[in-house]
Amino acid sequence: MCNIFTRMELSRMEPSKMQFFGRETEQKRLKKAIADKGQSVVLIYGRRRVGKSELIKHVLANENARGIYYECKQTSEQNNVASLSTLVSESFGLPPLAFSGIEDVLRFIFKKSLDEKILLSLDEYTYLRDSVGGMDSILKSLIDEYKNTSNLKLILCGSFVDTMKSLLEVQNPLYGRVDLSMLIEPMDYYDSALFYSTFSNEDKVKLYSVFGGIPYYNRLINPRLTAKENIMDLIVSEGSRLENEVSMNLRSELSKLVNANEVFEALSRGYSKFSDILSQSHVSSSPALADTLDKLVRMMVVVKRAPINDPNNRKKLGYYINDNLSKFYYRYIFRYLSQRSVMEPNAFYDRYIKEDFENNYVPKAFEEIAKQYLIRRNRSGNFPEPFDLIGTYYYDDPANKTSGEFDVVTQGAKGYIFYEVKYRKSKITKTMIRKEIEEVIKTGLNCYKYGFISRSGFDPNIDKKDLILIELTDLYE
Repeated sequence: MCNIFTRMELSRMEPSKMQFFGRETEQKRLKKAIADKGQSVVLIYGRRRVGKSELIKHVLANENARGIYYECKQTSEQNNVASLSTLVSESFGLPPLAFSGIEDVLRFIFKKSLDEKILLSLDEYTYLRDSVGGMDSILKSLIDEYKNTSNLKLILCGSFVDTMKSLLEVQNPLYGRVDLSMLIEPMDYYDSALFYSTFSNEDKVKLYSVFGGIPYYNRLINPRLTAKENIMDLIVSEGSRLENEVSMNLRSELSKLVNANEVFEALSRGYSKFSDILSQSHVSSSPALADTLDKLVRMMVVVKRAPINDPNNRKKLGYYINDNLSKFYYRYIFRYLSQRSVMEPNAFYDRYIKEDFENNYVPKAFEEIAKQYLIRRNRSGNFPEPFDLIGTYYYDDPANKTSGEFDVVTQGAKGYIFYEVKYRKSKITKTMIRKEIEEVIKTGLNCYKYGFISRSGFDPNIDKKDLILIELTDLYE
C-alpha cells in the first residue's frame, strides 16, 4: 500500500491510529538526521513487526516537509515503477507520470529536491533490490550526482537484517553513503506497557512475558478483556490472531523450518548449551545445528549469552529465546498442538499452561524485566550504583561439587552487585534477605552490595543499609 503523509492527512487520521508509544531515542535520532538542509541517507532495519514502518510514518507525518512513503512490492520492477509513479504524481499534484524504469522515477524525485526538502522512504527496500538489477548501484550514482545540490532525505528500511546490514559493507556500492544507520530492536517492558496502561502492574508483567516488545502484538491487546482473556484470544485458542505468527516469521528467512522447530523446542525446555540442544533435538548434525542457531541469532529471535565473569569461555556460552511470543508458543502451544485440537480452550489452559505459567514462566520473565529496569536507571545517570555490565554470574564450588548461576548481576568500578529477583505473592522478609546473603557469602564471590527486587514489596522492618530494595511499583515510575 502506498501512503503520502502531509499535515492535512495527519489531521484526518482516526485518533486511535494516531497513537504512538515510546521510541523517544529513535525519534530524536531520525529527526536530527532529516532536520538540516542538504542530502542525507538513513538506513533503518530490524526484525518483522518491530515497528520500523510506524516509526518512519510517525516522523514523516510530523515533519514540515513533503513526505513520500512507499512500501516496495515483492514483484517486478515494472509493477513497482507503476505504483511509485502514481504516488509521486499524487504527491506533487501532477497528472499521471510515465517512467521507463525505477532510476527515472528516483531521478525525478532527486531533481524535485533541488528546490525543496523531500522525505522519501523506501520501505522493505530489499524487495525492490531483488526485482531491480544493480539497484544499490543506481542509488549510489544518484546520491553521488546530487550530493551537493539535493535536499532529499532518503530512508531505506527493511526487515531482512542481514541484507540491510550488507549495504554498509565495503564491497557494497552504498558503502560510505549512509549518514545514519539504526537497528530497531523490540521495546523494553516499560515502553511496551504503555500499550496496555490500564492493566495492573502484575498483569503488565504477564502481558509482557507473552507479547514482549513487539508493537504490532501489543496493539492487539484489548483493554476491555483480562490479561488471561487476551492471551487466550490472541495466541492460545485455535484460529487466534497470532496463532501462525511465529512460524510465519521463521519461514520468511529460513528454508528448513524443521530444524528451527527442533531448536526452539529444546530452548523452551531450558536447554541452552550447544551440546545439550544437539542431544535433546533431532537436528541431524553439529554443523546443521550451528547453521540453524546462527540464522536464528541473526534474525534476533535467539541470543547468545556468556557469564558476566567469564565472557570468553565457550563452554559456558548459552543460547536463549529472545522473543517472548516464540518462547510462549513453543513452551505451551507447539508442544501440545494435538491436545489443543481436541480440548476446550479454557480446559487446555488450565491443564497445560496455568500452573507453569504462574510459577515458572512469568517469574523468569520478571528477571528480564528487572534487568531492563536496572539498565534504564543506569542510563539515566542518577543510579546510585552505576555499572558497566549486566548479566548472569556463573560459579563453581569444587569443594562441595556444585555449580550455579546468579541471574541478575551488575559489574561496576567497585565490583559486583548480586540481585535476587522474587516474583512471589508475599513480601520479602528480613530473614529471607539474611539467608540469601549468607548463601552468596558461602560461595566466596566478590560481591560488595546486595539488591532485591520484589513483586510484593518488603517487610517494613528491614534495615536498608547496604541494600538496594526495588518494588514492582518502582519499575513503572
